[in-house]
Amino acid sequence: MSFNFQNREIDFVKHRKKFFAFSGLFALLGVVLLLTLGLNLGIDFESGSRVDLLATETITQEEVMDEFAQIGFTPDDVQLGGDQNEMASVGFIGVLSPEEINGIQSHFANTYGHEPSVSTVDPIIGAELARNALISVLIASVGIIIYVTIRFELLYGIAAIVALLHDAFFIIAVFSLLQIEVNVPFIAAVLTIVGYSINDTIVTFDRIRENMKLAKRVKGFDDLAAIVNKSLVQTLARSINTVLTVVFAAAAIFIFGGEAIRSFALALLIGLVAGTYSSMFLASQLWLIWKAKQLKKKKFNSKEQVEGEPTT
Repeated sequence: MSFNFQNREIDFVKHRKKFFAFSGLFALLGVVLLLTLGLNLGIDFESGSRVDLLATETITQEEVMDEFAQIGFTPDDVQLGGDQNEMASVGFIGVLSPEEINGIQSHFANTYGHEPSVSTVDPIIGAELARNALISVLIASVGIIIYVTIRFELLYGIAAIVALLHDAFFIIAVFSLLQIEVNVPFIAAVLTIVGYSINDTIVTFDRIRENMKLAKRVKGFDDLAAIVNKSLVQTLARSINTVLTVVFAAAAIFIFGGEAIRSFALALLIGLVAGTYSSMFLASQLWLIWKAKQLKKKKFNSKEQVEGEPTT
């Protein structure tokens, strides 16, 4: 199944205020969610311990919880894995002491025949991981601005970054609403979406630039709007077909990939939809408004200069 819109005339620019209103309202909702619910940070970003169990047969979450209850522990998170659910990753908020770790390893070595591995993250390491994740996103954003500015112009770069921040915030807001655990795979998904989204945005901008060169005149907003609409129609089918292909792959990972990478797949699914939306209906519309103002300012300055020349 593929989509083709080449022979259709669709006025995207006419609905730009609706696109901006939707993004603005969602951003406001996201801020409220982050201030009230916050993020459900995993032990990758907070102090905690993770116990990886391996059994010789299928185990269930209830069974794992019961085994830990027998030795006086209550896990905060249990995720099953493996082809037959013979593996489990158990998370605890707070760092387990050496004595507690020894007790857990001894119990499950006797119960399942395999000694579990235990990893801990202290508050300093968790804070450092969170800081490094933020720095990674900022470095990627600066690099994208520089690249897009060199290849196109500064207005394209700024519009692209606004779209990328929109996509990242969209994912964060949804995870805050659903209170899904935020861990290292989540950060990997956000960075993946940043790369995908900027690629989609550059394709759209490249088409706009080509149509700008082919246009006989570009004097104001109406001329720019016609170019943007034409460019979006030309790239719409490509964007939809591409995102559907990736969505099918991400959906397969979400359904069959197991609990360990389910949050990664979900973040990909959300980000792919948000990235396609922002590339088509946010970045290009922002560029249109800013470019129209730039042309108007140049026209006004040129007119002032002509009127200010002395007569001979």
